[in-house]
Amino acid sequence: MLFSSPFAVMRFRPLINSRAMNFRARQKKLRKYLAASHFDILLVSHLPNIRYLCGFTGSAGFLVLTETGSVFLTDVRYDKQAREEVQGSKVVIARKALVTAVGEWMGSRRKKCGGLTIGVEGEHLTIAGKKRLGEGLPSGMRLSSAPDWVERARMVKDEDELASIRAAVNLGATLFDRATEVLRPGVTETEVAAEMEYAARAAGVEAMSFPTIIASGERSALPHGRATGKAIAEGYVVCDFGVILAGYCSDETRTVWVGVQAPKDAREAYEAVKEAQLAGISAVKPGVCAAEVDEAARKILRRAGLGHQFTHSTGHGVGLEIHESPRIAASQKEILEPGMVITIEPGVYFPGKWGIRIEDMVAVTDNGCEVLTPTSKDFLAV
Repeated sequence: MLFSSPFAVMRFRPLINSRAMNFRARQKKLRKYLAASHFDILLVSHLPNIRYLCGFTGSAGFLVLTETGSVFLTDVRYDKQAREEVQGSKVVIARKALVTAVGEWMGSRRKKCGGLTIGVEGEHLTIAGKKRLGEGLPSGMRLSSAPDWVERARMVKDEDELASIRAAVNLGATLFDRATEVLRPGVTETEVAAEMEYAARAAGVEAMSFPTIIASGERSALPHGRATGKAIAEGYVVCDFGVILAGYCSDETRTVWVGVQAPKDAREAYEAVKEAQLAGISAVKPGVCAAEVDEAARKILRRAGLGHQFTHSTGHGVGLEIHESPRIAASQKEILEPGMVITIEPGVYFPGKWGIRIEDMVAVTDNGCEVLTPTSKDFLAV
């Protein structure tokens, strides 16, 4: 049995100072967007956006934002939790279907203000949800898709968010130590993933950022090859993993050679990916276009004759969700700003043979960037 004792993983437990997020300031910023638009109300339904704006961590709720204030509506299951967590908003507990309660609350606004235009999150509210909501509204009120104001605000992290992200990254990085302790021929991919996830839970994480990827041998050529019952044999193993701590995600990838000695082409490909990853990091600074960062990494692999083996984008934003804006890819015009947190993760993949990927999380600073991931990326054989 591979599982370590609870005492063996206690050393992973981080010391985190809990600091209140400035939810009122975030809502104030959104109200400025609202005031300059043709919308009278912004209805926030995407749970990560709700958490960002008022702190609620449950699985059901709507935040109704107006130019003068906000109301958070949830159902009776979250009565106590909402009153404890929600900041900057009045809490209303629905005693009926939540969508109906939201419609009635906004209907009461119409009586005071006349006809209203309600902005909804078109990327997140389903067609069925929008239909049910519309059916509950009185005449004179209409639903319309609003801009992605919350997602754009979330791209730039404040100091509280950066502190939470750093803690998640540092804890997540310790899981690679556990992986290298148990990675050996004959152990299954799922056993390695289980060891890492057990250590993470014992250290106090909320959850994994995504199902842990342990992809060995030919499966390492699958960019998202989740762990299976396959026994690990000699060759590359891609380990892609992350944790959620205080709501914020980490994301890290390291590739390990299992066996005595990697062949020359495998070593050369690894060094090319490492060089590309470092080039991508070096390109990260304020004012740079996301596509320029992607190109900085991609041109190194083209020069090494591996351009066609790099089949995905160079990175993505990370925060309350594992994949956020900005996307670091060709043709992406987003300009990097201080406070953005992104991944840099070039890789090369040879179907039927092996794959390699190296990934760090990076924060854009006033003068360049800060590499958050502390793990060495030197070639490692176990």
